[in-house]
Amino acid sequence: MSDLGERDGFDRVLVVDFGAQYARLIARRVREAHVLSEIVPREITAAEVAARRPVGIILSGGPASVYAEDAYTLDPEVLDLGIPVLGICYGHQLLAQMLGGDVARTGAAEFGKTDLAVAGEGVLLAALEARQTVWMSHRDAVVRPPAGFAVTATTAASPVAAMEDRAGGRYGVQFHPEVVHTPRGDEVLKAFLLEACRARPNWTRASIIEQAVAAVRRRVGEEKVLCGLSGGVDSAVAAALVHRAVGDQLTCVFIDHGLLRGGEAGQVVETFRSHFRVDLVHVEAAERFLTALAGVTDPEAKRRAIGETFIRVFEEVAAAHSDARFLVQGTLYPDVIESGTRDAARIKSHHNVGGLPADMRLELVEPLRDMFKDEVRAVGEELGLPEEMVWRQPFPGPGLAVRIIGEVTPERLEILRAADAIILEEVRRAGLYRRLWQAFGVLPAVRSVGVQGDERTYAYPLIVRAVTSEDAMTADWARLPYEVLERISSRVINEVPGINRVAYDISSKPPATIEWE
Repeated sequence: MSDLGERDGFDRVLVVDFGAQYARLIARRVREAHVLSEIVPREITAAEVAARRPVGIILSGGPASVYAEDAYTLDPEVLDLGIPVLGICYGHQLLAQMLGGDVARTGAAEFGKTDLAVAGEGVLLAALEARQTVWMSHRDAVVRPPAGFAVTATTAASPVAAMEDRAGGRYGVQFHPEVVHTPRGDEVLKAFLLEACRARPNWTRASIIEQAVAAVRRRVGEEKVLCGLSGGVDSAVAAALVHRAVGDQLTCVFIDHGLLRGGEAGQVVETFRSHFRVDLVHVEAAERFLTALAGVTDPEAKRRAIGETFIRVFEEVAAAHSDARFLVQGTLYPDVIESGTRDAARIKSHHNVGGLPADMRLELVEPLRDMFKDEVRAVGEELGLPEEMVWRQPFPGPGLAVRIIGEVTPERLEILRAADAIILEEVRRAGLYRRLWQAFGVLPAVRSVGVQGDERTYAYPLIVRAVTSEDAMTADWARLPYEVLERISSRVINEVPGINRVAYDISSKPPATIEWE
């Protein structure tokens, strides 16, 4: 469990994951209501739930049918803990089934915008008018509620579109209040959180900082601490939080692994020495990382090689600071989810999570481990970090190594650096930098035939990737103007030796990921 998770001060709502993207979006909406959420696996036991001391539980939607042979289920004792429960879509149907109601395939599925009729008084829908537009995505429907439940809403295909057992603290809605297509869905979630669960809405940037600082002080005590800086917002905010907590006990370490974008290493050193009054150790280790990556083509192997090399270099720095016991990392909640836990299958190992060696000597301190990226930015602003640091587009810890598809070589790094610089220049020129989550280039280690100056070329293609997102858990490909894409393509082909064609990635996440590796 993370430092944030171990401390008191925040009421917690558990989101049981019956379908990853549904659960993650629900968790975000709960946090937007200033209540701490935590995604947990459907296999969680009642004892494990009780140990987390939540004030509420939300059962997410999911793609399955409650009557499928391999249908997801829940430890029935969870419903006997006396903790308010809200079921959404699949969670609504599962709640009804487990408590004795009837779920059936009516033959009238509902997908998309649906008219909802509020059918009676209730906690969740109390503030809504009699007719509402909601977003549905289901084939099965609850046709009879369990004993003790009142039906509070219906639709043409859902006789029980919402139900409540106020005395038992159990609630269900067939529609998705977490999506923007349910215009007043946030009010439904807030009613559950604030009225049914009596949760305190104190998950705010100021309280997050206060509690994180207190947690770090408790964990670290009088010990010395090292913090790994990458130049990105995550490590910067983590450093600022820990510095506020322990002051001169902190030494920041910037390892130049040779996988950064052009001119970035110098910018990182200059920025941190100007804005942080802390000891900064600058380690140049490009050759060491390239040696570790020589001949490596598998993306998971790349991340493991980079993660282990990072730690070994940190341990060497720590040996020079022999009294240092802790290592601060800017690990975020999406890093933990994607790297694979009981809560989620592994999508990719982040070098600072799945890539860490088992025999680390330093103990980790991760004050951002429970936060999404937008929460980290808000905390950074509250801490007074400069705008260019807080709003820098995310850049992977393994750097350009995971944007070169194949072996990482000095030649490929230089080609990609030059092309990536052009992409960012043109994105900024078009005024799109803050509107995009990320924009970057990907260099596959393959070559294709082209023609320049009436001569045959055999060079690399460049893939341009630009996405919009709120938190990197889901993302959509950005509809860049054709003139911007044309300028990028023209400049890259004309200015970067080694590239003879440019393609644009129009994949969303899911099914793709944002980074290619």
